[in-house]
Amino acid sequence: MPPAIRVRGSVTIPETELRWRFSRSSGPGGQHVNTSATAAELSFDVAGSPSLPEPYKRRALERLAGRLNGGVLTIRAEEHRSQKLNRDAARARLAALLTEATAPPPKKRRPTKPSRRVHKRRLENKRRRGALKRERSSRWHWH
Repeated sequence: MPPAIRVRGSVTIPETELRWRFSRSSGPGGQHVNTSATAAELSFDVAGSPSLPEPYKRRALERLAGRLNGGVLTIRAEEHRSQKLNRDAARARLAALLTEATAPPPKKRRPTKPSRRVHKRRLENKRRRGALKRERSSRWHWH
């Protein structure tokens, strides 16, 4: 049995909470494509999962709201021609999505103000540079 999906820290989702469906994949594949169900569809009930702690669940439901259908997240993988590789791809995508969705919110940015000394130095350099350019234009302006 494949290992549980790691979300973050010690939080994992056991294989028993995942629902799989397999269907025929679109795209090239010759005669093989008509007979094999290689596309993998993975469903995970975010809202009803006992493995996700409450704060993680709240964040995930909020951040994945556009992708959820009745609290269930569905991922379809059909980029490979083998069912096993598509299963692995779907599992990896679910792990990445949940890791990102359960991340703590970023720290608030505190606007900073340059010190008076730095401000004065910047203006002084600007003045110096402008004077130098004015000097150049008046000195070499003879046609």
